[in-house]
Amino acid sequence: MKILIKILLVSILFTSCKTYNLFETKEPAQDTVSFSYEKNYQYKIRKDDKISLSVWGEENLSVGSVYGIYNSNEVYGKWLLVDTNGNIEIPKIGTTNVLNKTIPELKETIKIGLKKWIINPIVDVKVLNKEITILGEVRNPNVISVEKDQNSLLEMISKSGGFEFYANLRSVKILRQEGENVRVTNIDLTNPNDILNRNVQLHPGDIVIVPSKKNKEFDKRISIIIPFTSTVTAAAILFGLF
Repeated sequence: MKILIKILLVSILFTSCKTYNLFETKEPAQDTVSFSYEKNYQYKIRKDDKISLSVWGEENLSVGSVYGIYNSNEVYGKWLLVDTNGNIEIPKIGTTNVLNKTIPELKETIKIGLKKWIINPIVDVKVLNKEITILGEVRNPNVISVEKDQNSLLEMISKSGGFEFYANLRSVKILRQEGENVRVTNIDLTNPNDILNRNVQLHPGDIVIVPSKKNKEFDKRISIIIPFTSTVTAAAILFGLF
């Protein structure tokens, strides 16, 4: 199994047009740009997102409506799936590209499209699969569904039951998808003077890994970017190497 993980890791490294070293000997610098607090951050719709659409008083135009008697959400299997081209099929309006749109932008697009048939349409849009994953030395590692865009690291840790006794608080990992690459940062929660890194802002889709203390030598060698992969794959690689 360890041999398979190493082969996978090497293959990912060599698919990039640039060379990145996952095993740098020096401690990587904190990625304060990508992981710094963004006051105006808004989630942008991605491929494979599941979207519910509600139009007040128009059940025939709603998919997974939150306005109806029956809240037909993801549990009931009713949503609009963003396809590989970034499109969804909206009733009446038809094929609409939603890739990288914020929720307010998509709502406005739908409102404008529906004004041909409805005066002042009231529209609500929700992304059903906004999640943050917490792995490692916490009491309840899990995938946490989030409604809001602004989520803090310590808030998500608390929802996972808090840290286990052997959690290595000096080297908490956060993985974030950036296009084809995954960016990684190391957070030291033991530094009382570093408020930014003690409660860094998390985005939907982020994966947090809390390693155990016995792995601190590996943690010091991890780089800040893994090229051409997904957060899930990157997390599997890092977690496997632990």
